[in-house]
Order: sequence, then C-alpha cells, then structure tokens
Amino acid sequence: MHHNPYQTQMQHPRKLAWHETMELHELVAFSSIGLMKLKKALKDIQCPTLKSIYIQSIKELEGNIRELLKFYALAPQPRDGESDFRDMEKAFYAGDLLAFSKAAVRNYAVAITETATPELRNVLAKQLQLAVVCHARIYNYMYERGFYPSYNLKKLLKNDITMANKALSM
Repeated sequence: MHHNPYQTQMQHPRKLAWHETMELHELVAFSSIGLMKLKKALKDIQCPTLKSIYIQSIKELEGNIRELLKFYALAPQPRDGESDFRDMEKAFYAGDLLAFSKAAVRNYAVAITETATPELRNVLAKQLQLAVVCHARIYNYMYERGFYPSYNLKKLLKNDITMANKALSM
C-alpha cells in the first residue's frame, strides 16, 4: 500500500488558509500569463518538434490551471463591493513584467549566495537592487490601476479567475 506523506489523520476545515490561498493566487496568475505567452508564440514556431513541445506544454498548463481553479471556491471570502473592470492587454503585459521581476529578484539572490568572487558579488548585489526597484515600479503601476489589488483578496482572486479563463479560452 502506497503511503501519501501529505495525508494526515488531522481533520482539516473545508476551506483554504490565507497563506495557501496566496500561494494558489501566485501559481494561477503566473501560469495564466505563461499560458498566454505560449499560445501567442505558437503561431511563430516553425520547427515541428518544438511546436509539438509547445502544444504539450499548453495542454499541461491548461490542465494545471483548471485543476487549481477548483480550489478558488474554498478560498476565504472577505466582503467587498468593488467592480471587476480590467484592461486585459495592459494587465497581461504588466503581469508578465511583474513575474519576470520577481524571478529576477529570486535568481539574483540565489546567485549571490553561490558567488565567491567579491567583484562579481558586488555587481550582482547592485543588479539585485535594480531588480527590486523594477519590481516595485511595475507592482505600483499594477496596483494603481487595479490590476493587482493586493490588499483586496476577493478582487485579487476574482482577477485570477478572469485571467485564467482568458488564457484557457485563447
């Protein structure tokens, strides 16, 4: 009999905790933008093998997003009366830059811990600071326009669902 190390005898409530809701949000937002990018690029790929890899990746991402979206019904639901208007094209490009800047911050931080040469470490530290500034700049742009309502969980999750459904329908 196969034992699942993530299953415990403890009884869990039938809702998500706040922290796992935020992780779910990050995964769905990142996956939706990635799916849109893959679908937009597909028409430009000439190599049949690479095109096949893209198609398989698209199918897998679509399955992942559909699977994750089912958990949104279990997310905490704070009260909110704001509208759901979004400019999807601006939100897509801004979200792509946000995801890139987050990855850049992580990558620089990891690279610094692996660097033995002081001159390189200094350059990476300077570039890490620039990546943090880039992240703040695009985050503020998104927040000010309602594309990333980070203090409004209900709207944040609703935006994820909208973006995921757009990615799935492309």
